[in-house]
Amino acid sequence: MKKDRTAQTEAWANRIKKTGYTNRTLPLALEKAGAIGILSSNWSAGFGVDKIFGANTKKIPTVDIALEDYGLLYRLTESGDKPRISLHTESKERGVVPTFNTIAEIKGTEKPDEYVILSAHFDSWDGGTGATDNGTGTLTMMEAMRILKAAYPHPKRTILVGHWGSEEEGLNGSRAFVEDHPEIVKNIQAVFNQDNGTGRVVNLSGQGFLHSYEYLSRWLSKVPSQIRDSIKTTFPGTPGGGGSDFASFVAVGAPAFSLGSLNWSYFNYTWHTNRDTYDKIVFDDLRGNAILAAVLAYMASEDPVTTSREKSVLPVNNRTGEQTKWPAQVKATRKGGLD
Repeated sequence: MKKDRTAQTEAWANRIKKTGYTNRTLPLALEKAGAIGILSSNWSAGFGVDKIFGANTKKIPTVDIALEDYGLLYRLTESGDKPRISLHTESKERGVVPTFNTIAEIKGTEKPDEYVILSAHFDSWDGGTGATDNGTGTLTMMEAMRILKAAYPHPKRTILVGHWGSEEEGLNGSRAFVEDHPEIVKNIQAVFNQDNGTGRVVNLSGQGFLHSYEYLSRWLSKVPSQIRDSIKTTFPGTPGGGGSDFASFVAVGAPAFSLGSLNWSYFNYTWHTNRDTYDKIVFDDLRGNAILAAVLAYMASEDPVTTSREKSVLPVNNRTGEQTKWPAQVKATRKGGLD
């Protein structure tokens, strides 16, 4: 079945390729040719699931059709029938709409100008409700802050939680925060970010920071074993250049780390799909993740030593033969790029 499915997927891709266009450029060409609308279905390699992204047309509507409905229309058309469909959709042009970062903190008592940051993003794609991208990350960090407020109300360093806006448009919320608050960035002890689904955390990379093994391992040693034993660590690792908000901090040399979750078929079934809804949340895993984030924040705040920002020597790129470079800082897109 998988072999047949792969063959048909490749055949469809080749069919699009023969037009001389891509999935991005073909809708615009059809619009210019006089089409009154575009029907699309971007299959997610999961049963009955399609990914929802932006439209590529300028004036005519693009409507995502569920996989089975799209298949039916395709088969009718291929067999020579001329199916007619009726659609009722509503949308409204709202102009430029602001997005926001939502910030809260527990002020430090001994080193209030040094920061431990718990990080997740608050926005989501519109195919579902964004439950696992990134509602679960937001829940994790909110619960971690609740735990800390109850059990550790007077931390040594300031513990800040950032729920970033406009992550889905290019990490804009966290990039803007990094740009606008250099006084915080230069005094970051650690950033912990979660943004890849509902599963328990199973991966933690040092993100290329040479001495990350020393402090992350020490902090992890205090995490309950039933949570810690599932986590695979990689040191010093390589710096992430994108993908989620921790990369905004890594790019400016701040020690920021991604709490990588167990997959739970995330990329096939919930990431940017029409199935990213509340019923997919695994609350037992989230509970453990919140405890993990709270313990790491506590340990980072209590640590008498300031974390090292020394970077490891990155390997040579086998494809280019050149030394891999540390990711460069990317400026936030402000006002939708309309300036």
